[in-house]
Amino acid sequence: MRVVMFGYQTWGHRTLQALLESDHEVVLVVTHPRSEHAYEKIWDDSVAELAEKHGVPVLLRNRPDDPGLLEAIRAAAPDIIVANNWRTWLPPEIFELPPHGTLNVHDSLLPAYAGFSPIIWALINGEERVGVTAHRMDAELDAGDILLQRSAPVGPRDTATDLFHRTVGMISPLVRESLDLIASGTAHWQPQDRSRASFFHKRSVEDSRIDWNWPAEDLERLVRAQSDPYPNAFTHHRGERIRIVSAAVSKARYGGTPGRIFIREGDGVVVVAGADARGGHRPGLLVRTIRTEDGTEYAAGDWFRSMGGYLTSRP
Repeated sequence: MRVVMFGYQTWGHRTLQALLESDHEVVLVVTHPRSEHAYEKIWDDSVAELAEKHGVPVLLRNRPDDPGLLEAIRAAAPDIIVANNWRTWLPPEIFELPPHGTLNVHDSLLPAYAGFSPIIWALINGEERVGVTAHRMDAELDAGDILLQRSAPVGPRDTATDLFHRTVGMISPLVRESLDLIASGTAHWQPQDRSRASFFHKRSVEDSRIDWNWPAEDLERLVRAQSDPYPNAFTHHRGERIRIVSAAVSKARYGGTPGRIFIREGDGVVVVAGADARGGHRPGLLVRTIRTEDGTEYAAGDWFRSMGGYLTSRP
């Protein structure tokens, strides 16, 4: 089949690589210009460079709403469009143009976690599995019929970085198998159960701010979800912004005011966290490694040894 590909960053790069290695012909690639957004500079393998290396025409667009792009797609005469990590809505005159429509690859187990940053949100929310979905694009966000899904378990110490690598490795076989099913006429499309749908927005710096009223278990997942190279979860100590790089849930239970720097435990220092449903004494966040704004990393117990006081959500 003749394929036009829409994609961006490492997800789009991996999809394009799979297409180039398949029996299908990539006739045009559409991608975004590089961005300075904190989250879009992560995993930023260039789709444009890979396409140009293989002699595939490339168009750079922030939005797909100009007549020139539509005419270029028509001239390419694709049998199908494949999209992965295209950051803006595609209009029907584009996604319905090819005979086989548009196959979108989304890094969640749809219908859950439609939208942006699904791996990070899923880890924060304590999901047991993450994955990738190949589905038919329609006018609703990530709502089209599903062709294939692949999933992987979330381990108790997994970070968002671990889960990124685990799921991005699923893209190539998923794309190749999906296109082969479509080309052979054996694709079986399954409508999504919209009663199970959930939607999440783009992550921003504000979403990494620690609220010490959260239970320690939730805060520990937030720290893992904001693992390097993502912007780390952060708090403030005496007006200085502090990033928490690694943490765990304390073994003992502690009472007191959320955010209070309490006591050494093992290889870290306990910070009192919000009450659980039972109230009273509860686990604290055992902070192990912190990073100051100048990039210097410290063992938390050493850094807080003579500091004391409170960690606060705002300076």
